[in-house]
Amino acid sequence: MSRLTYDRYCDEIIARTDALRATIRDADLGATVPTCPDWTLRELVLHVGRAHRWVGEIVRTRATEMVPNEQVPDSAPGSDDLAALDAWLAEGAADTVEALRAAGPDQKVWSWGWERSTGFWARRMAHETIVHQADAALTAGTGYEVAPELAADTIDEWLEIVAFARAAGHGKAAELAGAGGSIHLHATDVPGAEWLIELGEDGFTWRRAHEKATVALRGPLTDVLLVFNRRLPADSDRVEVLGDTKLLDFWLEHSAFG
Repeated sequence: MSRLTYDRYCDEIIARTDALRATIRDADLGATVPTCPDWTLRELVLHVGRAHRWVGEIVRTRATEMVPNEQVPDSAPGSDDLAALDAWLAEGAADTVEALRAAGPDQKVWSWGWERSTGFWARRMAHETIVHQADAALTAGTGYEVAPELAADTIDEWLEIVAFARAAGHGKAAELAGAGGSIHLHATDVPGAEWLIELGEDGFTWRRAHEKATVALRGPLTDVLLVFNRRLPADSDRVEVLGDTKLLDFWLEHSAFG
């Protein structure tokens, strides 16, 4: 599996936003999000919609520096009017994708990451929406599934984000190192969806591989994704952990940020 196309990321921003909209349609907007306990479901939706609009503003203006939040037009509904919130969420995703498609994948713009381009933002917003749709689904008690190529790319991108944060000395991610420890992620339902993460004295590396490790996380790819992104606990009965569980716990604790 390899990185997806720019058009696919744009498509998925819309598709996953639509899935998020469907998830909240009959949900309690005041419910606490168990995976983001500082937020209600309404606040989670506002976060996603504002993230879309922020990126849309960066892309439309071809920003070369960070755009402050107060410079981003925000017409978020001031109440729990579900119809208004739904329309606002759909509008933000559509406007951002329109800006991304107009700019193309190689436009240079500011980003907080390792790649300063519209391509970075299309991928980032697709996965941002994928993971927060999981938050909403877990809150509302609805089903959640991700296409294999999307789930695999979400894991790949998360590894890149954690590596970037570690190199930048960001929070606990800076401490992700260790002599000889390794983690094997193994999707049991998708051939080739496996990763080997090796922690060394100077940080960590990863590659796609089926190899014995200090600890293995096994299960359906969507559930491996959810555990790896701290959306399901590692002791969930939907996955299996074999080996040194403390090493997996160490990784999960130190890759929690932002």
